[in-house]
Amino acid sequence: MPHFMALVYFLMPAIFLSMTLGMRVLTQFLLFLYCKCLWRGLKFVFRKVTGRCELQRICYNNKPGARRTLKIEYMPNDRNVIFFTLLHQLLQNALSVHPDAVEKTIDDIMALKKINPDTNPQLAISLQASLFQIVGYRNLVLEVEKLRREPYDCENPNHEEMLMKLWKTLRPDSVLTGRISKQWCEIGFQGSDPKTDFRGMGLLGLHNLLYFAEHDKAAALQVLHDSLQPKHRNMSKEEASMSKAEWEKQKFDKAIGYSFAIVGINITDLAYSLLASGALKTHLYNVAPEMPSLMHFQQTFCYLMQDFHRFWIEEDPCDIMEFNRVRNKFHKRILKQLKNPDMALCPHFTASDLHLVNL
Repeated sequence: MPHFMALVYFLMPAIFLSMTLGMRVLTQFLLFLYCKCLWRGLKFVFRKVTGRCELQRICYNNKPGARRTLKIEYMPNDRNVIFFTLLHQLLQNALSVHPDAVEKTIDDIMALKKINPDTNPQLAISLQASLFQIVGYRNLVLEVEKLRREPYDCENPNHEEMLMKLWKTLRPDSVLTGRISKQWCEIGFQGSDPKTDFRGMGLLGLHNLLYFAEHDKAAALQVLHDSLQPKHRNMSKEEASMSKAEWEKQKFDKAIGYSFAIVGINITDLAYSLLASGALKTHLYNVAPEMPSLMHFQQTFCYLMQDFHRFWIEEDPCDIMEFNRVRNKFHKRILKQLKNPDMALCPHFTASDLHLVNL
C-alpha cells in the first residue's frame, strides 16, 4: 500500500498535465466547431428571421461613426473571405483611391451578399460612409508618417518660414534678434537653434505647433503663458518655520512650469502613437463624417495640448522631473476614454474649420 501511494504521488503531476492538455484540446475543438458549424447555422437562422445578412444588421443596428465602422472594418475575415478581400484591395490603393473605386467595391459587396440596391438604398449610403472613413484613416496614417520622417532643414525656405511664423504668432510683440538665439527658449525650445528639437518628430512637430498657434491662438498663448509661470506650493508648518537659506536649499519654491515647444513635440509623439496603434479610430470615426484628414489630426493635437495642460495642473507635480510620470498617466487616461465606441475627444473643438459630427 505505501508503494502504491508513492506511485500515485509520483504520477500526480503527469496526470494533472494530461488532464490540462485534454481540456485545452477539447476547448479548442469546441471553439472550432462553434466557428465552423454552429455560427454559420446561427447566421442562417438570423438571416431567415430578420431578412438581413450580417453586414445589413451592422449598418442598420448601429449609429453612424465608430460603432458601425469598427464593426465593418473588423468583420471576421474567416467568415467573410470575399468581403475581406475586396476591402483589402481597396485599402492597398488608399493614397490614390477614387470615389468611383469605393462605389465599385460597394456594388461588388452587395452583389456578393445578394442584396438588392433598389430595396436597400440606405445600406449603400451607410457602407460608403464607413468605407471612406476606413480608407481615410489609412491615408492619414501614411501622410502623418511622411511628415514625421521628414527632418527639419534650415536650408529649406518653407521650413524656415514656418518656424518664423511660429515665433511671430507666439511672440507678436518681441523681435527675434537672430535665427540662432537664446530667445527661442521663451517659447519652450531647449537651446538657441530649434531645429535640434525636431529630430524625434520631424516636421510633424512643427506643423502641429504652428497649427495650434494659428488656429486656436488664444488657447495657445494662454498655455504658453502658464507654462512660463513658477508655481508656489502651499507651505506646511514645518516649511514655514524654515529659514530662507533652508528654503532655497530644499527647493520647495521652484517653478514647475514646462517648456511649451518641447511638450508640444512630446504630445505630438503621443498623438502619433494613438494614430499608428489604431486607438484614435474611435475618435476620428466619430468626428469625421467621411475621410479623416490631417486637419482632424491637428485638431486632436490641439485638444490634447489643452487637456494635458489641465491634467498637469491637477496632478500638481513637485518638479519637471515628474513629467514622464504625468505623461504616462495622461496617456493611459486617453486610451481608457477611447475604448468607449461613442467617444469623441473634441466634438465641438473651437479650432475646427469643419462641421464635425457630435454623436
